[in-house]
Amino acid sequence: MRIHCKLFVIAVCLGVFLLLYFFGGNSADEQLLKEVKEDNPSPSAPSEVVHKVASKFTYRKHHELNVAAGEAPKERKNGNSINRVANVNTKSRLKTNGGRPGSRRAPAEEVMHLAVVACGNRLEETLIMVKSALLFSVKKIKFHIFAEDPLAAHFEKGLGQWPRSIAAKFQHQIYPITFSVGNQEEWKKLFKPCAAQRLFLPVILKEVDSLLYVDTDVLFLRPMDDIWAFLKEFNSTQLAAMAPEHEVPKIGWYSRFARHPFYGVTGVNSGVMLMNLTRIRSTMFKNSMIPDGLSWEDLLHPLYQKYKNHITWGDQDLLNIIFHYNPECLFTFPCLWNYRPDHCMYGSNCKEAEEEGVSILHGNRGVYHDDKQPAFKVIYDAIRD
Repeated sequence: MRIHCKLFVIAVCLGVFLLLYFFGGNSADEQLLKEVKEDNPSPSAPSEVVHKVASKFTYRKHHELNVAAGEAPKERKNGNSINRVANVNTKSRLKTNGGRPGSRRAPAEEVMHLAVVACGNRLEETLIMVKSALLFSVKKIKFHIFAEDPLAAHFEKGLGQWPRSIAAKFQHQIYPITFSVGNQEEWKKLFKPCAAQRLFLPVILKEVDSLLYVDTDVLFLRPMDDIWAFLKEFNSTQLAAMAPEHEVPKIGWYSRFARHPFYGVTGVNSGVMLMNLTRIRSTMFKNSMIPDGLSWEDLLHPLYQKYKNHITWGDQDLLNIIFHYNPECLFTFPCLWNYRPDHCMYGSNCKEAEEEGVSILHGNRGVYHDDKQPAFKVIYDAIRD
């Protein structure tokens, strides 16, 4: 009986204490609301009132604790008290007719777009490039794969065999090889098989705003997200980004042998090319053929007809000619984003890669498949396996 009496007394005391606590807290809150109203006699937007009430709550708590302004507790610095009040206001705004919750639309997840062109025996290289992109990237990727008809089914089969957890990280679409102007066979045989297809990406992928194009012999050694971020560094006139063809003019190909105009001092390499397709489609490009500018699609065929007897590297040479006459349109990124055997076969001449490491490995000259550059081959084999 005594135990029951003691429990009853404890319960009564606890109830009285809670009543005093809540009555005291409500009066304090009413006082704060009164202060805000006196400070702002004119009607304010709900969000302004929320923030003013929150700021007074925050100030009162700090003042009562004798905390200096520069020594606020960590949770206050993060704005948790403001967030709590703001969340109440947000929930109230989501109510619609009849008090039912309104629909809240989640922000669309950003998807990066990556294009590659594969013909001949480039199936394995392309799949390993895709694998390297997925190994490191954070955001989802949509792959735009341009391939000859015999390869299309092999790509579908190869991509379909990957685990479901990997398949959830990407989308893909396979396109036939097509050229919107000029002679199809002539374009197809320009330099390496199908390489000229990259010139027509702005024309074909009309629904895509921005895109990263890479050759089949490219390997990502860090997230694609990092090179994708260069798009935000473009100024108002820049619409594409590439790395220089060489860092040292006296051993660069363009600076020694080119018989046509090229960009800058050493030209640019088109094996890794970041493009704002929307800007490319809406720009009129200066050229050496007519006084007025030409659109990208209208420029390609006459430019090829004029220089076809003077170009060695096909589509890359045409890009160099375009940006020679429109240098304000090109953003150049460092050589570590397009690191090739040329950067190490005549001594090390990519200082950024020495300091920060290689971000994208470009194994041109067939170095993934012979023993001339063992470091390139061992990375390719590791990602393949």
